[in-house]
Amino acid sequence: MARPSSDKASPSRSDAEAAKERTTQLLREIRRIEIQTSRLVNQHLAGSYQSVFKGQGVAFSEVRAYTPGDDVRAIDWNVTARTGEPHVKLFTEERELTVMLVVDMSGSLDLGSRDYDKRQLVARLAATFAFSAIRNNDKVGLIGFTDTVEVFVPPRSGRKHVLAVVQQVLTHQPQSRATRVASGLEYLARLGQRHTVAILVSDFVDAVPEDSPDAARAFEHALKVVRRRHDLIPIRVEDPLELELPALGLVALEDLELLGLGGDTFLDLSPRRAKNYRARVEAERARLDQMLRKLSLDSMSIRCGDNWQQPLVNFFARRARRMRR
Repeated sequence: MARPSSDKASPSRSDAEAAKERTTQLLREIRRIEIQTSRLVNQHLAGSYQSVFKGQGVAFSEVRAYTPGDDVRAIDWNVTARTGEPHVKLFTEERELTVMLVVDMSGSLDLGSRDYDKRQLVARLAATFAFSAIRNNDKVGLIGFTDTVEVFVPPRSGRKHVLAVVQQVLTHQPQSRATRVASGLEYLARLGQRHTVAILVSDFVDAVPEDSPDAARAFEHALKVVRRRHDLIPIRVEDPLELELPALGLVALEDLELLGLGGDTFLDLSPRRAKNYRARVEAERARLDQMLRKLSLDSMSIRCGDNWQQPLVNFFARRARRMRR
């Protein structure tokens, strides 16, 4: 049997070395994220997590006869109608919560004009909530979506599980470069999970398009369905470049989903067109903000290059103050 010639063996070694380097960089990035998020959780978020989320999960226990002073909102109308006497539902606090990370994995997350791209920012945010959960003996699951759900990791606890989730977020190669946020929410609703803390992380590109009212209505309906059962927290990740494109003239773009373009193309970024793009982005962001306010959903926006930890600290503190009222 003839041996492979040296000129054929070299590329194999080169490919192996490149793969090894990618693995090394990935492990280094995962370790960096673990250190950053663990420090944030231990120093700033540990106590807040308890007051913000613990005690919010409830499970049905039993039905008993209504007594004066009971909350009328707890009346079980089915049992009341069947027995002819008013009855109320009793609930018990769930000692163990589940945190479901509903994460955008579409192509637009590869955009990054700062030290890291949106995908790396998403991984940091997901890791923060995940490590907060396992520190309190809660479980963490993952739903990764593009225009359909591509990744599902059942809820589990433990450090190794969280690191595996972070790796999925960082390394998943999306089968689709489009985004449909409603698909991730609809999947969560179909799971039939009891009360969870649902962390929805996305750039929300085209989530509420002006030219597609049906898509906007589907997204709003999915938000409403999930909000009724779960504690839903939307987090918008952004890159400064997508908010205001510079006036560069004629430029070549490669499969840039955030502009609604399906492949390689040229775009005229004259001052007028750049201004029109900025107005379009601002209008889309305003429509999303209005929808979230209408549904009374706590949300936050975090940009690549900014301090991503402080908004989380502020969010936990704000929620903790409101829970104490």
